[in-house]
Amino acid sequence: MTLRKLRKQAGLSGDRLAARCNMSQSKVSRIESGKVRPSLVDIERILRALDAPPALAAEVSALARIAATEWQGARSMRRKGLDKKQLELAGLEASSTEFRFFLLSMLTALLSTPEYIRASLAHIPGDHSRAVARKLERQEVLYDRRKKFTFIVTEQAARSPFVSPDAMAVQLDRLASLTHLPNVRLGVLPIETRLPGCPLNTFTVYDERLATVETTAGVMVFRDPRDVRMYLDEFAGYDERALFGEAARERLAEWATAFRS
Repeated sequence: MTLRKLRKQAGLSGDRLAARCNMSQSKVSRIESGKVRPSLVDIERILRALDAPPALAAEVSALARIAATEWQGARSMRRKGLDKKQLELAGLEASSTEFRFFLLSMLTALLSTPEYIRASLAHIPGDHSRAVARKLERQEVLYDRRKKFTFIVTEQAARSPFVSPDAMAVQLDRLASLTHLPNVRLGVLPIETRLPGCPLNTFTVYDERLATVETTAGVMVFRDPRDVRMYLDEFAGYDERALFGEAARERLAEWATAFRS
């Protein structure tokens, strides 16, 4: 509605604004009516075409950025059923081709053994059998050669004892085995690694279009290209310092042996 008001104040028709922005008139109309969510680039092109005052342009851009950020509260997800969240993630994985996971404190379900998955849900009241089943079903995506995965796992995430020592050793064996998949890069960050900055959250980047960031209270979803780029850059810093291939397998084997002993 704000954009429509600005257009009318500028004395422009929808057709003329569309021409200035190199957009279709129908797209401009859908943006103005709220039927389609514009990208930040779309908003900036329209504001420039309207010669909007700097203060107003900054306000509209800020609102658009907020609209491109979604909050998914943990309590709300639990009320809906954790299996519903797994279906949502499966859909996101089906529509994406390149994945980057930074795992700060625990492992993602895609890498986890059944015992580890059950233990990760043990603190949440209720029957989670369907959620466990959905998590295990999602692992099939790792074997889709059309998709590319990079996992960066900190030593804390790999070695935090969510299950018994023997089960943790098996979990580490699974991580090592997944490094042999041709479409999977799995790197580890030993505790002594000097990192660029201080990582605060587990996060995932899907292609270069969306980033999810996990907190204790829930999940933030970022679609603004600037926010996504920030997480891509952070991930690249960890990727440069992680151990991959045989070096990763040797470190994982060392940690597994420690659990078995």
